[in-house]
Order: sequence, then structure tokens, then C-alpha cells
Amino acid sequence: MLNLRLLILVQGLFLSKLALLMLVPVSVGWYFDDHSSFDFLIATGLTAALGGILAGIAKFRPTPLNSRLRPRDMFLLTTLIWLFMALVASVPLVLVEHISVTDAFFETISGLTTTGSTVLSDLANHSPAILAWRSLLQWAGGIGFIVMGVGILPYLNVGGMKLFQTESSDWSDKQIPHLKQYARLLFGAYCGLTLLCLLCYRLAGMSWFDAFNHSLTTLSTGGYSTSDSSMAAFPEACHWVGSLFMFVGGIPLLIFVQSIRRRSWRPWHDEQILGYAKLVLISSLMLAIHLSWAQQFNWLDAIRLSLFNTISVITTTGFALTDYSAWSQFAAMVFFILTFCGGCSGSTAGGIKIFRFQVAWRVMARHLRRLIHPHGTFVARYNQRVLDDDVITSVLTLLFLFVFTIVILALFLAVQGLDVMTSLTGAVTAVCNVGPGLGEIIGPAGNFASLPDPAKWALGFGMLAGRLEITTVVILLLPRFWAK
Repeated sequence: MLNLRLLILVQGLFLSKLALLMLVPVSVGWYFDDHSSFDFLIATGLTAALGGILAGIAKFRPTPLNSRLRPRDMFLLTTLIWLFMALVASVPLVLVEHISVTDAFFETISGLTTTGSTVLSDLANHSPAILAWRSLLQWAGGIGFIVMGVGILPYLNVGGMKLFQTESSDWSDKQIPHLKQYARLLFGAYCGLTLLCLLCYRLAGMSWFDAFNHSLTTLSTGGYSTSDSSMAAFPEACHWVGSLFMFVGGIPLLIFVQSIRRRSWRPWHDEQILGYAKLVLISSLMLAIHLSWAQQFNWLDAIRLSLFNTISVITTTGFALTDYSAWSQFAAMVFFILTFCGGCSGSTAGGIKIFRFQVAWRVMARHLRRLIHPHGTFVARYNQRVLDDDVITSVLTLLFLFVFTIVILALFLAVQGLDVMTSLTGAVTAVCNVGPGLGEIIGPAGNFASLPDPAKWALGFGMLAGRLEITTVVILLLPRFWAK
């Protein structure tokens, strides 16, 4: 049996935290006097009331509340939290912007999953409170997925995350205090890096408001901006700051916490971080050489543009300086391939994640060796640990589900009348949580406003499924999961 009472209680508690978060755009609205504060106060009251009702329903029952969550409960909880948070968080957009529920949900699910796809345009003329709300959603989603990646997914052995299991991934009664301690440390490190990013943006030439918003969406690798031109609207110094903190956002935050506690950091000892850095360096250099030779860019501009856009795509941030899909067919293909990669596990980045490609490569290499030497003994290792069958099966299953989900979603978009480029890259960018796709409609220079409503709901589902590592959502669709 599912522990429904505890699930309802947790939903209520999360909604109460969401109501507190809404007070920030209320303050922003008052400061800028943009007449949206009252609407945000209404949304805050509704959210707080709903959270209180759910918590009250769960607590005030004659039978005692069972505080133990089992794996079945965790699978359902991780999906319901992000789904209900997105639905409730869309209320301010409906009240302030007077947009449809479909567009509001698309914008908020894109924000919470740190995807960065948007249906809004002419951002400079939108309410500052709404701009702040979009940024806050991405920031909150970023830390939420870090905690989920460190504490929940390894416990559930989703997508090979068992490789990164620590004491914070153990949901036994003895280890819950460790999880809370790690959550506090992660939150502190996340806030510290966000503040540092804000100060760097301000020194680089942004206004305090723009620096606030972009610091939230850079470290969370979300990609929402306060301008339709994205980062191209700001000085070149901001582009270098963005490249640095997007790269940091793609590194496991737990690495920073552990390094501070141990007072030493040797990132080259972690195969995932080393692979991530190599991918960024090689891809950026390759594109910089291409821009310099084929497109006649000067070296400094070629390096700045290639580095920024490469990190933005690999970390699934979604910021853009130019319409890189118009550079050349070669550049467009490189960026399309990088869309799948993602950053490191335990970071704010989406995508398939670097470590899964590394695990798949080692499994393939071991299989080829066995074909050459049938009687030999070969062991696949990752970070000096033997890859057991559970991890390998979990990784390969998730890779298959990623491709399968993209195929189904692309076919559905095509049925809606979208062209091949929009259907394919839209599905990929949603499931990989990148933001912009390719082509004239949803490319870096466009947005998703013109898509039909069924396509937006389907893309929203793709964003949620991709951010929750596919398996977490797919398992809820199996009839056996709901069997008593």
C-alpha cells in the first residue's frame, strides 16, 4: 500500500515553502511599483491555504501517521512534487500576465525543470515581479534536483545513480539526520555560489536587477533571461562570467561540499568531472577553429562565442549569444549532438549526463575484448569501483528510455503539424532540458509561443520526465506499480 497520508503531508509542506518563495516577487513588485504585488499576494494566499489544507488532512486523522517512506512512495512523491509545484506556480502568471493555463504551465514546468524554454516575448516590457518569479523557479528547481540526485535517486537506483551513493542516499531511520545535514550543506554552498555569481555579474556591467535574475538562472543552468536577446544584451565581460558559472553549475555540488570539509580538491581524480572538462574544452576549441577559419571571426570573439554557447548547451542552460544554428551546418550538427550530453550527475545540469556515456563506453570496450578473447576475464571499472550488473543494467535501461521517449514525443509533435526540425529538436531539447531547439520557430532566436496547446503539454511532460531521469516517471505508468 502507498503511504498516501505522508505523501499528502509532504505535498502540503512543499506548497507552504512555495508560498514563502512567492513573497520575493511581491517585494519586487512593491519596489518597482508595477501593480503586480496584489496579484502575487492573492497567489501566495491561495498557495498557503492549499498547503495548509493538505497538511491538515494528513495530520488530523484518528490513526497515527506512518513516517516511513518506501521506494514505491518515493517514485510517486518525486513526480507529484514537481507536477503540483508547477501547476500551483503557474497561478501568478495567469493572474499577472493574463495568459492561458497552458502557456502558464509550460512556462513554470520549464522553469522548475531548469529547461529554459519560454512562451513569453518582449521580456523587457514584462512585470519585474514576473521576471523575478521565473528566475526564482529555476533557482529553486536547481537546488531541488541537486538534493534529489544526491539523496533520492541513488537510493532508488535510478539510471545508475547507485554509483554515487553516500550516507546521504540512505533513507533508513539512522541515516535521515545525515541527509538533513547534507541538504543544509548543499543549500549553503548553492547560496554562496549564487551570491558570488551575482557580484561578478554586477562588476561585469549588469544592473543589480539583471545580475540578481541571471545569477539565479546561471548557477541553476536554467537559462531564463530578462531580455529577448538573452546574454547578447549585456557586455562581453558578462559572457565570460556566465561561461564560468555555467561550467560550475555542471559540476556536482557535493564535490564542493566535500572539498570544503576535507580542505582539499582534486577534481582530476573524478572521472566524471575530468570527462566533462575535456568535452567542454575539445568542443569549444573545435568550434572556435571553425568560426575563425570558415566564418572569419577574430580569435577572441571565436573563443568567447564557442566557449559560451558550448557550455550553455552541454550544461543544458540555454543561454544564447547568437543564433548558433545559423553559423553553418557543421556547427548546427555539433550543437545538436552536444544537446544529449548534459553535465555531471549531482549538478543542476540536465541531459543524459557524462557518467552514463562513460559507463556505456566501458561496457562496450569490455564486450569487444571478450569477443576477441572469449576465455579472458575483463572487469569494467568506474572511478576505481567495479561496475556491477545492477548499475550497468540501470544505465542501459535509462539510455533506451531516453531515446524511446524522444522518438514518441517527436512523433506526437509531428502529428500536430510541426515540421521535422521543430518536432525532432523540440523533443530532444525538452527531454534533455536544454531550452532552445533548432530552426526558425524554436531556435535560439525564437520561442515556443506559436506551438499548438497539445504540443506544449506534451513538451511539458517531456521536460518533467527528462529531469526526473525518465525511469522515475515511466515506472508510474506500469499497472503493476499500482497493484496492492
